[in-house]
Amino acid sequence: MDYIIVTENLTRKFGDFTAVDQLNINIKPGEVCGFLGPNGAGKSTAIRMLCGILAPSSGNGYVMGFDLYKEVEEIKKRIGYMSQKFSLYDDLTVEENLDFYGGIYG
Repeated sequence: MDYIIVTENLTRKFGDFTAVDQLNINIKPGEVCGFLGPNGAGKSTAIRMLCGILAPSSGNGYVMGFDLYKEVEEIKKRIGYMSQKFSLYDDLTVEENLDFYGGIYG
């Protein structure tokens, strides 16, 4: 595998709003990469797509050779995502919080 992450015109729309527009990246194993931009630029949306949490609207993507559309469960088994605004819900029990966040990954 030449690249650990590859995207080809990866796009995510929410209605008429385009959050990520034709993202093209190629990241080799061992490379360090960052997403920089202001709030609302699509950084978190791009990461969520690469983690398999959010489906792309169009384009192609591969993480560790796994297709973002067809092999999302294989991607989820190998990587994780932690939101910058992570918090537990006060109105849920510990078990309910664990079930909720665990449910993101099935």
